[in-house]
Amino acid sequence: MDRVPSRPAEGRPGGLGPHVLDPERRPGRLRRVATYLDAIVAHHRARAGADRRDRDEMLLAAASAPAPRPFAEALRSGDRVSVIAEVKRRSPSKGDLAADLSPGALAMSYAAGGASCLSVLTDEQHFAGSAADLVEARAAVELPVLRKDFTLGELDVIDARAMGADAVLLIAAVLSDAELGSLRQLAAELGLAALVEVHDEDELARALAAGASLVGVNRRDLRTFEVDERRAERVVAGIPDGVVKVAESGVRSSSDVERLARAGFDAVLVGEALVTSADPASLVEQLCGVPRCG
Repeated sequence: MDRVPSRPAEGRPGGLGPHVLDPERRPGRLRRVATYLDAIVAHHRARAGADRRDRDEMLLAAASAPAPRPFAEALRSGDRVSVIAEVKRRSPSKGDLAADLSPGALAMSYAAGGASCLSVLTDEQHFAGSAADLVEARAAVELPVLRKDFTLGELDVIDARAMGADAVLLIAAVLSDAELGSLRQLAAELGLAALVEVHDEDELARALAAGASLVGVNRRDLRTFEVDERRAERVVAGIPDGVVKVAESGVRSSSDVERLARAGFDAVLVGEALVTSADPASLVEQLCGVPRCG
C-alpha cells in the first residue's frame, strides 16, 4: 500500500492534558516519575511543530490501507477473557526487554497461543518501536492490531490508519476533554477502534462523556509506577455494561487474569511478561484459559 512519509512529529502543539501529573507538587521519587511522564508527552507535543504533511494527502493514504479488522468485536467474542498480546522492545523504566525481537515471528506465536488482538509499540525514542514493527506484525497474522503510542492530534490518528492499524490508544491523562472527544470521533470515522486508557474514576467519567465504548484501566499508578490492584477493581466497577473493559499493566499469570475476571474485566493487555517469556505462545494459552465472569 502507499503510505505517508515517516512522521517527523508526533501529536500537535498545545498544553498537556488536565490530568497529567504536576512534578512541582511532589518531592523525591514521585517528582522524578511525574517529570519523566511529562517529558515523554512534551517530546511528542513539541515535535508536532515540525510536521508539515498535508492532511488531505494523509487521508488519501489512509483510505488506501487494508480494511480495518474488528478490534472491539474480537475482544467481545467468546466466553473467556480475551488477551491483547503486545510487541514491545523496551520500557522507559526497565530498559531493553526484547530489543532484537522479530515482530512477525512474535505475532505468529501470539496467534498460535490464542490471542484475540495485538498491540504494537510505535514510539521510537522511548520504547524503540516503529511503524515497521506494526506493519510486519499485522502482515504475519489475521488478528486486529492496536497502535500503541501517544496519540495527541489528528495526524496521529490518520497516521495509524495509513500504516494499517485497526485501533488507536487515547490516554485520558494526557488529553483535554475536547481532544479526547474529537480524536475518538475521528478514529470512528476512519473505521478505527479507540481504546481509551484511564487511571481513576475522574478519567473514567471523562472517557465515558467522550463516548468511549472500549476502556482500558491502567493498573500502574502514574505517581509510583507500582501496580495498584484495588484501584483497578474500584474503577472497573464504574464502567457500564456494553463497554468493553480491558485491564492493562502488571498481568503475568493466569491467577492475575482470574482476579481481573472476577472484578469484571473482559480482556487483558499483556506486554512485558510475554516478550520476556521463553515460550510466549504457551503463556498466551494459559492466560486465555480463564472464563469470564458475568
